Amino acid sequence: MNARPISRPIPGVVSRAAGALLAGVMLVAVTACSGGGDSGSGSDDAKPKSTESAAAQTRQSEAVVTIAPKDGAKAVDTSGALTVSAAKGKLTEVEVKDGKGNPVAGTLTADGTKWTPATHLTASTTYKVHAEAKDTEGRTAAEESSFTTLTPKNTFVGTFTPEDGSKVGVGMPFSIRFTRGITHPEDVEKAITVKTEPAVDVEGHWFGNDRLDFRPEKYWKPGTKVTVSLALDGVEGRPGVYGKQAKQVSFTIGRSQVSTVDVKTKKMVVRRDGKVVKTIPVTTGAPGYETWNGQMVITERLEVTRMNGETVGYGGEYDIKDVPHAQRLTTSGTFIHGNYWGGDAFGNYNASHGCIGLRDVRGGYDKGIAAAWFFDRSMIGDVVIVKNSNDRIVDPDNGLNAWNMSWEKWKA
Repeated sequence: MNARPISRPIPGVVSRAAGALLAGVMLVAVTACSGGGDSGSGSDDAKPKSTESAAAQTRQSEAVVTIAPKDGAKAVDTSGALTVSAAKGKLTEVEVKDGKGNPVAGTLTADGTKWTPATHLTASTTYKVHAEAKDTEGRTAAEESSFTTLTPKNTFVGTFTPEDGSKVGVGMPFSIRFTRGITHPEDVEKAITVKTEPAVDVEGHWFGNDRLDFRPEKYWKPGTKVTVSLALDGVEGRPGVYGKQAKQVSFTIGRSQVSTVDVKTKKMVVRRDGKVVKTIPVTTGAPGYETWNGQMVITERLEVTRMNGETVGYGGEYDIKDVPHAQRLTTSGTFIHGNYWGGDAFGNYNASHGCIGLRDVRGGYDKGIAAAWFFDRSMIGDVVIVKNSNDRIVDPDNGLNAWNMSWEKWKA
């Protein structure tokens, strides 16, 4: 359909009242010319053909355009309320714009009689609608309407990772956590679009009712550009609770780094773009404190941090105030980090409370030592795989560890 400014007059469109009046005037004029008297015989042959044609053109279109909600409506719902329909004709033009003049996309039924918006409307927004339809003889009818959507009392937003503009490793999913539990997950997920360059199929998966993660079937291809559009403004996430977020987030996938920790050999093999670049002696969870198996993603990087056993249910077993080169792998507290107190454990025996320890020094900084070397070459989104542990596979929602779920289950 051709775009037309709403405020511009529509040539050839006559309102019902005006059409009836004009038709009546034409009828009177024809009757007067066809009467008897000195001016002519009154036969049909004497009637001007141009006048007959004008009368036909001014007959009102039989098409009837209906816009819901009605003109001037307030507090209109953001979903399902807007429809444009035509009776005794087909819609030929529907133009809907928000208060900023942005067009609203929509879909037209195959028979041309009904138009609906392709997505929800935003809250607290005035929309203007212009619609036209033609009857079987090509005559046009038009209607216009203006209405305002509701202003919600209760709202929600999503906090997300990774950050806009960031560069991340190949294992990084896009994860968004909502401030309110969602009971209409299909509507919320529909309002979030993920586009990639090069193109790859990306699917979402819900963890509970407040977290939604997106990932491809396999690790991202290095160099992939990902753009996520959060069109949550106006989405009813649960009864009476509406999204108030409209944001676009972009991030880029960096080089591939996947490191594999073998609990039995007590070694970690670091692969960069598929090639082995270093093998590092490690120590993992001691008996009774085994490290999770599975694919884990680095989600946080701290040059120095405090680790207190009380925060993860180990009472007062340890409290180390200056753990160096710590990188988080799970929400529950698994890190791969520097260890300056481990003696000769690295490569020889497992002595941690579940973390992966790499040789390090206390204070200072030694680029040549294992933990510093690994920290300097890692980024958020890198993958660390643990195998041959006596513990089970880590849960996919314990951190950003989506890769521990099959693609079939992920999509389901």
